[in-house]
Amino acid sequence: MRRLTKRLNTIYGRLFPVFLFSLLGLLLIVSLVYYQRATEQVRDQVGALAEKNMSQTVALFGQLLDGYDSVTKTLNSNGELMRLLGRSYPPAGTSAQIQDERRITDILGAIFYSRSDIVGIHMLTNGGKVYSFVRSTGAVVQSYPQQPWFAELKRSEGDIRWLGVYPESLMSGWTGQSVFAFGRQVFELEGLKSVGYVLIEVEADAIISAVSNVSLGQSTQIAIRDGSGRDIVRTGSDASAWATVPDGWPGQLLPDEIRSYEGGDWMLTAAQVEKNGWTILRASPQSDLKLELRETQQFLLTVIVALIVAATILSTIVSRSFSLPFKRLVQQMKQVETGNFKGQVHIQSYQEINVLVGSFNRMVREMDGLVEGIKQASISEKNAQLQALQSQINPHFLFNTLDMIYWMLDEREDDRLEGVILALSKMFRYSSDWEEGARVRLRLELEQLKSYLTIIETRLGRRVLTRIDVEERWLDAPVPKMILQPIVENAVKYGLEPLREGGTLRIYSEADERYLHIIVEDNGAGIDAVTLRRLEILLDYPPAAARHVEGGRIGIGLLNVQRRIRLTYGDAYGLTIHSIPGTGTKVRVTFPLPEEEDFA
Repeated sequence: MRRLTKRLNTIYGRLFPVFLFSLLGLLLIVSLVYYQRATEQVRDQVGALAEKNMSQTVALFGQLLDGYDSVTKTLNSNGELMRLLGRSYPPAGTSAQIQDERRITDILGAIFYSRSDIVGIHMLTNGGKVYSFVRSTGAVVQSYPQQPWFAELKRSEGDIRWLGVYPESLMSGWTGQSVFAFGRQVFELEGLKSVGYVLIEVEADAIISAVSNVSLGQSTQIAIRDGSGRDIVRTGSDASAWATVPDGWPGQLLPDEIRSYEGGDWMLTAAQVEKNGWTILRASPQSDLKLELRETQQFLLTVIVALIVAATILSTIVSRSFSLPFKRLVQQMKQVETGNFKGQVHIQSYQEINVLVGSFNRMVREMDGLVEGIKQASISEKNAQLQALQSQINPHFLFNTLDMIYWMLDEREDDRLEGVILALSKMFRYSSDWEEGARVRLRLELEQLKSYLTIIETRLGRRVLTRIDVEERWLDAPVPKMILQPIVENAVKYGLEPLREGGTLRIYSEADERYLHIIVEDNGAGIDAVTLRRLEILLDYPPAAARHVEGGRIGIGLLNVQRRIRLTYGDAYGLTIHSIPGTGTKVRVTFPLPEEEDFA
């Protein structure tokens, strides 16, 4: 009993009976309700499909006739053929006559083999000559002047004449199969003089194949009628299909118009071929349509029942008795993904889910302890790195400044010494005060930079002109302390000091949707390609570069700044350098765009 209770408390034990009884009940109800409705919809769809099928068949038949029309036009547009047919004939039996006839035959043969359904091409000249290229051999040319079809061709003024279907060839006497014949009067292109007539015969099966797509079943019968109501082609032998057609039906049809008529056991559909005015008629027995409806209904019922059952099971049974505990568990997992390890999942559900939830809660508690420990260790290490990097700047800058004052005293510039010492005092006070942490307002950083520029301008005089063009809206943005001075120092020392006059140094700001850029730009000596490439490599890996930095043109200042920015904001931020020897250097310092709360 205890084992049975435990099994019933599992997912399988609860889902199986619910799934079974729900499936049987829904299957019975849906089958009864849906059957009648589906039958009506399928009947409407079959009617629409029948009209679409007839429209496509008419279009395909029109394309077939266009192809045949193109064949006759190809012959009429062949200048050489028209010239040979229109000129005076050489004496019989001469080589010239043989050569002309051979050339005419070659041209007809080329057209003949361009389509597989052509059984004969005949050129009837006004002089009574007949040139033929037919599929059979040894056939005798029949007499044609008194034939009705030739009279129809003579009435042609260059337009194509569709002669209809005949039980045998009109010219060659070939009785292998029935043919569909058409032709036109042909004219010499230069003088528009009639040179004769072209008669082309194709397999009648090509006509039947072109309209076979209109069939809706094995018992469907098809007829093609000309403008006078005469049958051109008819398939099937059940005369009752056409006996139900009322007099005058379908009447005058418009292009793309399809008419239907249900009479007795047959459903009739008619459409007109715009190319020649023929009408395509289809007679489909109602029994075939009902059979198709029954087959379609059975298929649709099977599919719909399967879909309803699957959807209902997934949306009701699974969501109510199975997915709710998992949904809560997934929600808590998403909280863990965002870094929240404080939450716990409390669910009393199936035995398997209870075990899973208990294991998850224990895992989250352990992860919370591990993450907290790693976070504390990372903060301690980062603070130590920042303090070490900050301490590198003061002695480095002090050495450079004292060196400058030494040279000023040597030059006895006593009247400028007071301003230099005052600016130096402000700089020492700024660089030694770290009580507020490693970040300050950009405004304070620029004030410190102005003190440094005072010293530079005092020393270099008119050789250097400096300008700060930072937008007012960014002056309260927080930035790491002592970031700009090392960059400006490098610009002056390596870029502007070598110039005798005309040096300019500009500090300005740019911003886009994600970044704030402070740019230090000079028009000094620039950096050669080798040194610039080496500097770019060192800046890409500042921790490793700081251990291997060499003296000379590249000091520790830029590497110090790069490392501090990346420790503060990440590897997506920092310094990028663009320089052209002899033109100048542009150093771009990239920070994250400040949020509104950063200005508070």
